[in-house]
Amino acid sequence: MERVAHYFWAVRIPDGIKQTIHEELTRSKPIFQFKRWVDLNDYHITLAFLGAVNPQQLSSVIESVGIAIQNQKAFMLDINGLGVFGAQSSPRIFWGAVSEAAPLYKLQEIVHQTCLNEGFTLETRPYHPHITLARKWGGNEDFNVDNFVTHNPFKAKPLSFQITEIVLYKSNVENTPKYEPIATFSLV
Repeated sequence: MERVAHYFWAVRIPDGIKQTIHEELTRSKPIFQFKRWVDLNDYHITLAFLGAVNPQQLSSVIESVGIAIQNQKAFMLDINGLGVFGAQSSPRIFWGAVSEAAPLYKLQEIVHQTCLNEGFTLETRPYHPHITLARKWGGNEDFNVDNFVTHNPFKAKPLSFQITEIVLYKSNVENTPKYEPIATFSLV
């Protein structure tokens, strides 16, 4: 049975920054014992998850988002911490925290609203920008949140980078990397 492809809009993280994140996390893996680590080429910051999309809807949303963001400017972001989603003792998602940048929230709002206008049903929870790094706690002991303080490579020296593109990705869950760029738009 063939899997249905899912699509999402995301901020593209520069390749050099992806490599730096990966190198920092490689040193931290003995402390943060998650079962599935995200391939460095799949690092991104989601703006809107669309799910399954028919071809006509796909071309329409690509055109609409391109028009909607055409005057949005490039901006700086920092990776400045780590966090988890799920039970504190056995988290399901391990993520990198990004700075609370107003341009990121504005960009997400524009993309989100454009996708709603195109007829998509989207996430209703408040936007929480992050970079998913790993999934499913695999340690023999409970996850220790104190490790965020003592073993956080981005706390003392945040990793700064410029956001210059947003991308529509297609998920290919059997592949590595999993996310294939379908459309890319540059910020001015």
